[in-house]
Amino acid sequence: MAALRRPVRETSNGDMNERLRTVMVRRGVAVEDLAGECGVDPKTVERWISSGRVPHRRHRWATARRLGAEEAYLWPDVLASVANKRGEASRAELIEVFPDRASVPRETWLRLLSEAQERVDVLVFSGTFFAQIQPRVARMLADRLSTGVQVRLCFGDPNSEAVTVRDREEGLGGTLAAKIRASLTYYREIAGMDGCEIRLHPTTLYNSLFRYDDEILTNPHAYGEAASANPTFHLRKVDGGGLFDHYVSSFERVWATAMPWLGREV
Repeated sequence: MAALRRPVRETSNGDMNERLRTVMVRRGVAVEDLAGECGVDPKTVERWISSGRVPHRRHRWATARRLGAEEAYLWPDVLASVANKRGEASRAELIEVFPDRASVPRETWLRLLSEAQERVDVLVFSGTFFAQIQPRVARMLADRLSTGVQVRLCFGDPNSEAVTVRDREEGLGGTLAAKIRASLTYYREIAGMDGCEIRLHPTTLYNSLFRYDDEILTNPHAYGEAASANPTFHLRKVDGGGLFDHYVSSFERVWATAMPWLGREV
C-alpha cells in the first residue's frame, strides 16, 4: 500500500513561510515530493514552511528549481542578507582612491610588480607611462617570469577602429597608434619568453587595468579626458567581495578578443 502523501498544512505560526507554502499548493507539490527532490526528511521541509527555517543553499536551489520559482521570491530576507554581506566585502576591497593616475606613487607600481608571485595582467591602449615609471620594465618582467609568474600584456591594436576613435575623442591628432607601436618596442625581448603572452585588442577601452596577484589598479576612462587625468582605484581581493572579480572578468573578456603579438612590426 502506497504511503500517504502529506499536504502542505495550514498553520497560524507568524514565522511561517507563506510564499513557500503558497507556491507548493499552487504547483501541487506535496511535502514528500519536495523532500525527495532535496534529499531531506519530510519533517525538515515542514520546518521550512511552518517555522520559517531557512534551508541550506543547495536545498534552496533545488526547491526553486522544483517549484519553478525564484529563490529571491521564496527567501527574500536571506538573499537580502547575502547581498548586504557581499556589499560590505566589496567595500572592504577598496584600498585607496587616487584623484588621477599620476597620483599613484611610483613606489606602489614598483612594489606591486616586484612582489608579484603568480600573475601580472596589464590592459591598456598604449601604456606609455607604464614603461616610463619603470624604465627597466622588460627586465623587471623577465625577472618575474624567471620565478614562474605568468605575464599577460594587452595593448590596443594600432590598426583598429577603436584606437582611431579614442585618438579623435582625446584630441591626440593621430598619434595614439604611433604611441602604441613605440610602447611595444619595450617588450620585444620578452615576447617569446615562457610564461609571457602579449596581445593586441580591438575593443573600446573603458578602464586601463593593472593586476598583480590579488591586487588591481583600475584607471577608468572619462570621455574626452586623457587616461592620466582620470581617477585610479586600488583594490585587493577579499573573500565574498565582487569588485576585484568584476574587473578581472572584464580583462578576460578583452583578452579573449585579442590577437597574439610576437614582437614583429604592426
